[in-house]
Amino acid sequence: MLRSVRRIQGDTLGFLQSMARQHGPVVQFPVPGAGTYLVAGAEPVRRVLVTNARAYGKATLQYRTLSLVTGEGLLAADTEAWRAQRPVVQPAFHADAVDRTAAHVDAAVRALVADWDRAVAAGREVDVEPAMLQAAMAVVRAALLDAGSNADVRALTTATARALEIVLARASTPGALLPLGWTPAGRRLSRAVRGLDAVVSDLVVERRRRAYRTGEYGADLLGLLLAAGLPPRQVRDQVVTFIVAGHETVATALTWALDLLARDEPVAARLAAEADGVLGDRPLDVRLLPRLPYARAVLDEVLRLYPPAWLLTRRARVDDELAGARIPAGSLLILSPWLVHRDPECWADPDAFRPDRFLPDAQRPAPLHYLPFGAGPRICIGRDMALLEGVLVLAALARRYRFGTDRTAPAPPLAQVTIRPRGGVRLRLRAR
Repeated sequence: MLRSVRRIQGDTLGFLQSMARQHGPVVQFPVPGAGTYLVAGAEPVRRVLVTNARAYGKATLQYRTLSLVTGEGLLAADTEAWRAQRPVVQPAFHADAVDRTAAHVDAAVRALVADWDRAVAAGREVDVEPAMLQAAMAVVRAALLDAGSNADVRALTTATARALEIVLARASTPGALLPLGWTPAGRRLSRAVRGLDAVVSDLVVERRRRAYRTGEYGADLLGLLLAAGLPPRQVRDQVVTFIVAGHETVATALTWALDLLARDEPVAARLAAEADGVLGDRPLDVRLLPRLPYARAVLDEVLRLYPPAWLLTRRARVDDELAGARIPAGSLLILSPWLVHRDPECWADPDAFRPDRFLPDAQRPAPLHYLPFGAGPRICIGRDMALLEGVLVLAALARRYRFGTDRTAPAPPLAQVTIRPRGGVRLRLRAR
């Protein structure tokens, strides 16, 4: 493990993949303290997340580190706190709320297209990742927060990004022994978190004023949290959690999708042809989704190759057994959908971009081999909203533009909160 420190830092995904290939579905790492296990096989991953999920909790360094930014929101909360929180936020993701999101996606796409049309006219490349982050944040803002000011949301996004950058750098530095608060990074984190708190406080004050005038808080996430009478700290934690989880995951998937389409003309042409026949000039609408099976297949294949939740951790609450290995209570388990999605025993040519795998008439592997949003009781609550957003944005952009790049291979993956393209993605656009 000591010899591998540089590789773990520089090529986390490659290191985990080599461990799984050398040692099998459950690998015990020789580190001090409670047992630490890499769980790479689909069957043991399913046992941890689904069939024996009650035996595992989230009391791990990954979620403690994330909670420095998000607090004890739904993503980082351990079992008991999560059970109390989930029913409060669930209505914000019911089917009718997801359906309403399509109008917000349409507005975000129109703003993006207006910007990119100017780039086409000027012959400029587009920097895809920040554009996707901005579009995804616009959807989160409208669907979950109904925030009244773009400036508020920009400030919230900037402060969140700064805070995450600090805690990620901290988590990836072996031997960082000083308490974070004693370090320059800790002081920067405190400033970023104070910025988060100030923006959320402004959003809450504005929503309470609106409720005083109208007699209701609203049916979005912020309104539900306030109507439930949650303490201010809990409201803040949930809002920041969904800012973090709700925009970067979708934006990163769309960034990878456009990067892949720019180098695969047949897939891009087929996607554009489907979008031409379905979208027309009408606004994006949830009723279009069943008529966009190829756009959904493209998105599913992108999520297979670059799953947003590429690494999950759990703490064993009781003794268990996984793939014949004894797992004592207190053990740390490292699970990686990235590894499950690239298992050559489950997927033919697993590193290749082949959307046909996910077409309705294709023979797919069992569900346990595909878990881009997790699985079991703690599956991502925003899954349906993310899929709707991803499919509609992909179809709309494929209908509007041809994407070009000089690179012959995808950008190297960088494992952070999500798997991001190292160095970003810049593409040439041509109007169709």
